[in-house]
Amino acid sequence: MTDSIMSKAATMEIPINSNGDTGTLPEDDSLEQDLQQVMVSGPNLNETSIVSGGYGGTAEGIIPTSSMKGSNMHHSSSSSSMSAEEATRGVAVEKLETMKKWGLNTYKCTKQMISERFGRGSRTVDLELEAQIEVLRDTKRKYENVLRLARALTNHFYNMVQTQHALGDTFADLSQKSPELRDEFGYNAETQKLLCKNGETLLGAINFFVSSINTLVNKTMEDTLMTIKMYENARLEYDAYRSDLEELSLGPRDAVAMARIEAAQQQYQTQKDKYERLRSDVIIKLKFLEENKVKVMHKQLLLFHNAISAYFAGNQQQLEQTLKQFNIKLRPPGADKPSWLEEQ
Repeated sequence: MTDSIMSKAATMEIPINSNGDTGTLPEDDSLEQDLQQVMVSGPNLNETSIVSGGYGGTAEGIIPTSSMKGSNMHHSSSSSSMSAEEATRGVAVEKLETMKKWGLNTYKCTKQMISERFGRGSRTVDLELEAQIEVLRDTKRKYENVLRLARALTNHFYNMVQTQHALGDTFADLSQKSPELRDEFGYNAETQKLLCKNGETLLGAINFFVSSINTLVNKTMEDTLMTIKMYENARLEYDAYRSDLEELSLGPRDAVAMARIEAAQQQYQTQKDKYERLRSDVIIKLKFLEENKVKVMHKQLLLFHNAISAYFAGNQQQLEQTLKQFNIKLRPPGADKPSWLEEQ
């Protein structure tokens, strides 16, 4: 029994890491089961083998004395265990490499950013493109202010329409209960109801205006600004790797240094391609955004002007025609779902 245990222990592999230190042995369940079996039943001479060579001998030096069925089962179990261990180790190594690259990239970009802030590092500048980006950001701030004021106007006007509706109902009720003032209360009730109806029509136009401006500002412009943010990050990475390559190029030119320069050149080219691709994307998106903005605002400003003018001129027919012109449909009263007026 002792010889069998020593034979199995003598052929175990001890993993060595890159520094020459012994690694931690994984738990071998099959080895523990074999030891327990030996302790219970004792050695079986029919399942022993003679090793003609020492440790590390060739396969020819192992002479089996019986069937290798049990040995093959143990070998299969050990192989599956080692495969699972290798797969786990491969995932861990991959994650470690990813974290290493991320940390190195973060360090280079932080170093470049600090250098730019203190005026010690060079920065790639596209004056024309950066001017267009600044114009977009300023335009977005102004449109956000228009959107805020238009929403405030909608809320105030909605409250006024609700008040007119309540006032018209009150006048109508008093017209029924005050015979001596029936006519006076009656035509005031009709006036308030008409104003309320026109007000709801105007609110439909303003609500359409607000919705369109909101889409332009918070979706279309925001999407372009997200691409710009990616472009600016790529520009920072590009300058960081460019500066790194320039520093290495000024150093010694031995074999190790040349290998580092070559690796830095490849990384620099990768970042340059990414920077130029995102720069092209920003230019295209800015162009299409400007065209879309002009088209949308031309329509919405015309709608806003015509609706406001028709309402305050008391031209009910023109106000309704304006909504038809821009395909705006108001929810009919008594609909199952609450109207947008009720959702304010």
